[in-house]
Amino acid sequence: MRVFVTLIILSSIALSAKSQTKYSIQSTLVAVRANNPFLKTEGFNVNIARSNVITSKLRPNPVLNNQSLQLVNSKYYPSGTEWNNGLNRQVWWQLTKPFQLPSLRKSKIELANQNLLLFQQGYGETVRNFSFDAANQWLNTWIIESRLDLIQQAYKNLDSLVRINKARLRNQVITETDLMRTQLLLEQYNLQLINANKDFKNEIQRLKFFIGSTDSIDVDIESPIEGIALPDNLDSLYNTALSGRNDVRVAKSQIAFTESNIKLQKAIVLPVPELGMIWNPQNTIPYLGFFGTIKIPILDRNQGEIEKSKYMQLQAQQNLKNVELQLHTEIKAAFLSYRTEKENLKKFETILTQSQQVLENVRYSYLRGGTTIIDFLDAQRSWFDTRQLYLNELLSYHQSYIRVLFVTGLINQL
Repeated sequence: MRVFVTLIILSSIALSAKSQTKYSIQSTLVAVRANNPFLKTEGFNVNIARSNVITSKLRPNPVLNNQSLQLVNSKYYPSGTEWNNGLNRQVWWQLTKPFQLPSLRKSKIELANQNLLLFQQGYGETVRNFSFDAANQWLNTWIIESRLDLIQQAYKNLDSLVRINKARLRNQVITETDLMRTQLLLEQYNLQLINANKDFKNEIQRLKFFIGSTDSIDVDIESPIEGIALPDNLDSLYNTALSGRNDVRVAKSQIAFTESNIKLQKAIVLPVPELGMIWNPQNTIPYLGFFGTIKIPILDRNQGEIEKSKYMQLQAQQNLKNVELQLHTEIKAAFLSYRTEKENLKKFETILTQSQQVLENVRYSYLRGGTTIIDFLDAQRSWFDTRQLYLNELLSYHQSYIRVLFVTGLINQL
């Protein structure tokens, strides 16, 4: 049963790999930006803001007004007339149009354009955060599949030894205890294989959510992860982040938005005149007149909104300082972590080679009776644990690399 279950797992992985679309970390992020349902929802905010620009350019509609007065007492009707005679009615037709001042219209358009830019930068910041989460999800899936490959390799190596030991037991070269110890470790690998396969399927489902796909997918564990070369000093990273991070752009756009808002609030103080013509037939006697109205800004001069707009500007300026301070802190921490993980990873090159050599030597010696099964199993465990540690360190290194891309804004280019 154990062998049957393992063969089913291995064969299902092999068969599914043929029909699955493999995603590198770069192609994953491209798919996320194109297909993620939440990003699509956020993207409509940009379209809404663009519609506001169209609205800001529209001019006020003309206003048509009608007032009709009917003489209701028949004793006042002129002789020989009925109620529907024009002599018994007065009509007022008024056609006017508000005339928006050029400074007010210009301020509205400028504010709408700044609002559109603000939403575009905000959407870029949302993409940056989603890209970071999706990249880490890809790494989570990648590390589990890498561990799955490692367990499969360890399982195959030990399974071949179990078959050899069964033949050696029949020939009374080893004891039954030696065979049982080998089978016990093989069973442990089998359980790890089952659990790793379960975890891999769960991580694949989460990755599919980010990609917005319902098809069968897989991660390409052989694809390169470091698609962007990083600057080798903090100053270069700072400059890259200042020009590349969308939260910095959002903060700067907020300042520009508040400046446009101050102009608009001051322009609103100026009254909008409404001018037009009046056609007023009174008892069939035609009258033509002029109509004009304008608000007199004596009591309400938009003082509250002007005051509020100034504080909004101060708030936006302080927010930019906060974002820049946060940027410096995040970049320094991320770069130091990345550099440390990179140095740690180099140390594993010698360790991996040595553990492989030790395992081969002990296996060779054991099969020729030069050492015990305990020595071999200990070498096998050491080999497996060393590669587990290496994969964990490799994951930490790649996570630190993605973190640097995130804090500098370069992740949107990956």
